[in-house]
Amino acid sequence: MNTLHWNLALPPGYRQAEVLAFHGRDVEGVAEQVAPGRLRKGILQQGAPVLLEIDFTASEALCRAGIDGPVTDGLQEALHGVLLNILGLRIAPEPFAQLVAGDPLMGPLARANGSLRIVQSATPFEALTWAIIGQQINLPFAIALRRTFILQAGRRHSGGLWCYPEARDVARLAPEELTSRKFSRAKAETLLRLAALVDEGALSLELPASGEVTAVSQALLNVKGIGPWTVNYALLRGYGYADCSLHGDVAIRAALQKLLQEDSKPDMARTEQWLRQYAPHRTMAAAHLWASLQG
Repeated sequence: MNTLHWNLALPPGYRQAEVLAFHGRDVEGVAEQVAPGRLRKGILQQGAPVLLEIDFTASEALCRAGIDGPVTDGLQEALHGVLLNILGLRIAPEPFAQLVAGDPLMGPLARANGSLRIVQSATPFEALTWAIIGQQINLPFAIALRRTFILQAGRRHSGGLWCYPEARDVARLAPEELTSRKFSRAKAETLLRLAALVDEGALSLELPASGEVTAVSQALLNVKGIGPWTVNYALLRGYGYADCSLHGDVAIRAALQKLLQEDSKPDMARTEQWLRQYAPHRTMAAAHLWASLQG
């Protein structure tokens, strides 16, 4: 096993508890394990099983990657990006806080939530597959399906954890390997369709150097079974895109109803219009609305 190390500086007020909670949703710990001040996560990256281990101090994330395979420059760069994702270091909270400083509705939320950050999945493919798995079912069932998905398509690292699969691993599955384990036919087919397109090179999940998301968004929308909500979720959790409009998210609409003190949830069109005022920082607006439901 080869090993890489990074010490990543954490910004003041960094909320490690939220990072650990996001990555520790599966209490069985098949591919992620959390403990106070510590995160372990298994992923497949460029075909190699990788175990990421992160220990948190007050000011740094001490990161180690154990790789069951050779280390290339491309792999090292990719894993650095993965770490930025799972630590929530892609989107700084300050620009949104400055934007809404005088806002009578969002300003108090931003001040109350302080240095709230968007925690991401390790990769865009992980974010996309999780969004597909979790659509229109409750969270405990979604987590159970995700666990099955990892055990079906992933591989085990020499350190014991299972690794979240890449597209090539998922593309090898037959639909029946998922439908026989409580996946709906539609979910199974969408997952396998996405994986095959990515594996064959017909669909690229890479953003251009400009960071422009329009081309990727449209390409995803062209995939049967993937709609606007899934694309926006992938932009948020997979790419750390700062201007996602989550107007199709039921929780966002519920939070907006609470914020506006209205008797019913606003519809998607009105929610989209309302969120538009916070462009190009709508992702953080969504994060603060989600957080408001926890209070």
